[in-house]
Amino acid sequence: MSRLLLISYVVVFPFLAASAENSETQQSVQRMSDDKNGLQYLLYLPDNYATQARWPLVLFLHGSGERGDAIDQVKKHGPPKLVAAGKRFPFILVSPQCPRNQRWDVIQLDALLNQLEAKYRVDGNRIYVTGLSMGATGTWAMIAAAPNRFAAIAPICGRGNPGTAKSFATTPTWVFHGAQDPTVPIRESQRMVEALKAAGGQPRFTVYPNAKHDSWTAAYGTAEFYDWLLSQERK
Repeated sequence: MSRLLLISYVVVFPFLAASAENSETQQSVQRMSDDKNGLQYLLYLPDNYATQARWPLVLFLHGSGERGDAIDQVKKHGPPKLVAAGKRFPFILVSPQCPRNQRWDVIQLDALLNQLEAKYRVDGNRIYVTGLSMGATGTWAMIAAAPNRFAAIAPICGRGNPGTAKSFATTPTWVFHGAQDPTVPIRESQRMVEALKAAGGQPRFTVYPNAKHDSWTAAYGTAEFYDWLLSQERK
């Protein structure tokens, strides 16, 4: 039986402020024997984790270039990259790694969230999912599969199925895309935004006029993004 590896790291740096002097992290390896596919992930716990009964949880899904079995690849972009550079977040951050030559499996990810909720101090009304490129496609798929589970979603330059939009139209959504994206055309995000609006939703849509496929650096690099995300709560 393959085993799920949990690589956790706890960082003690100011939120959205880097510190080169205090860049050490604590890492531990844990195994979860009930996972059949060997999914591994990075787990970040906020400072003073033990002093608070419940914490928001952000599920981050990386893009196709970070697939494989080298967990450090997950730190290449997005929130895990910021943590590795010395950022501190006021939420639990879960960053799984998709196996090589596979796509995000919503059933596996749902099971992962169930395990995390059972083991850690997760606020079930403040679970968020965000991802970039293939991870954004995974984000759209996650909310379509479990429309009542997430407090908010933030897909960045990905593809979704407009036919599913009605089921999660009221979920707070912030979509990002680069206008010059040659990999995933901006039309893919526009279609989802239009479908959400047609279903009665009020999604936010940020377009970076000069950005190509990398619209995630700007999106994840602003404090406004995290302020918005953490202000949402499942109703």
